Amino acid sequence: MLDVSEDVRAEIGDEEADRLLAGENAPGSYDCTSCRTPGDSEQERTSTVLFVGEETAVLAFAHASCIPSQVVRVAEDQLQGAVRSITSTEQQQPQPQPPAPAADQAVLGVTSGLVLVEGELHPALVVEPTAPIARPGSDGFADEFLPLLIEQGFLPVSQVNQVPSPVAGWSVLLAMGQLHAILQPGTGGGSPVAWWQAHQPLQVTDGWRAAANKSHTVLVFAAPVGSIGQQPREDLLRDALEKAAADGRLVAGSMPLAGT
Repeated sequence: MLDVSEDVRAEIGDEEADRLLAGENAPGSYDCTSCRTPGDSEQERTSTVLFVGEETAVLAFAHASCIPSQVVRVAEDQLQGAVRSITSTEQQQPQPQPPAPAADQAVLGVTSGLVLVEGELHPALVVEPTAPIARPGSDGFADEFLPLLIEQGFLPVSQVNQVPSPVAGWSVLLAMGQLHAILQPGTGGGSPVAWWQAHQPLQVTDGWRAAANKSHTVLVFAAPVGSIGQQPREDLLRDALEKAAADGRLVAGSMPLAGT
């Protein structure tokens, strides 16, 4: 009962796709790479999810009710990390949060947490650079982080009491139960590319992952350097978000889960 999307078929070839659909190479029982609970391709609809790097491709499986069959393009080092997490029998230890480089040697710090909006807990990511972000080709004196994101579809937030509008083409990659990347649309309508990606997959709490798998949506907040800081508790993170919003220093958007 496998679903193989046209994008996945194009990557793996008709012969391999037909073998999967015929059950010859079907996984049988598997751990869903989205919700991490057992699945059975002989008993329930199952999605094939192909992770593609520069040199490596990994075929994973998920409940069709969790995510559709699709191709997710990620950096080669991220894919190798995912392969290690699949094949390793040891529990990975929580990693610090060393994010990928952004413009002008800044890095994007990403914090995960649950945010109460409209009476319901939502999985959220908060993005804050470690230095001002300059627009490419500018003199580098102005911090253009928020204007650049607004141009991409993020909207200013004055109060953290409403679910932000979706940002078209953006998504959050949660692979093997860990946070790997925030994806943005590829140029010319191509496959999504990583806007931010973790050097090492980041652990999220069971509550965060459960909320994300329930809603299939993640709220992403972004603020300039010095607006949020490292907050040890979710209530303090919420207070910092509210203050940044009141100061006009917060933008946000909602994004679907991509991949797993």
